[in-house]
Amino acid sequence: MYELPSSLLVANPLNRYLINSPMLPNLKMDADGGLTLNIQNGSPGKDKEANWLPAPNGPFWPKLARSRGSYSGSGTPTAVSRSRFRLLISSR
Repeated sequence: MYELPSSLLVANPLNRYLINSPMLPNLKMDADGGLTLNIQNGSPGKDKEANWLPAPNGPFWPKLARSRGSYSGSGTPTAVSRSRFRLLISSR
């Protein structure tokens, strides 16, 4: 998450600048097994902060990267289902 126009990382109370696969055990999954990430300036609430990537209060550049699959630790790629991933971007 980069603030524009400076292209610098966004200072935030969580000191969180990315969400990646090593963080999965600490993320909260949805009831249907999906994953919702909240990208916004203000906290989405204590119950949703595990899945919060703080954004600046202004223009920003979220750099998204996705591989063709993820690894379960067994060395076997697992499928990534588009319908099980939600990305919420808010101006709050």
